[in-house]
Amino acid sequence: MINKYVAMGLGAVAAIAQEQVAQAATDTTPAAAPAAAPAHTGSHRRHIRRKGNTAAERARASAHHMHKMRTAPAAPAEAPKS
Repeated sequence: MINKYVAMGLGAVAAIAQEQVAQAATDTTPAAAPAAAPAHTGSHRRHIRRKGNTAAERARASAHHMHKMRTAPAAPAEAPKS
């Protein structure tokens, strides 16, 4: 009885492998594979909240950069080499 189940399992594995080989032979271009649907990664509310925080951080960093550029001392001019 166990031999019967083992034989059925091996037959199923062989059939799956043969099907995969046949499919790989027909799909030679990567564009032939269908695109997988993206997984659901979060809620709309979480996206909007994060987008607001990201925008605030970007604005803060930009203002900090502009402030540093405005108040930066001029670099001393290098003396000509003779």
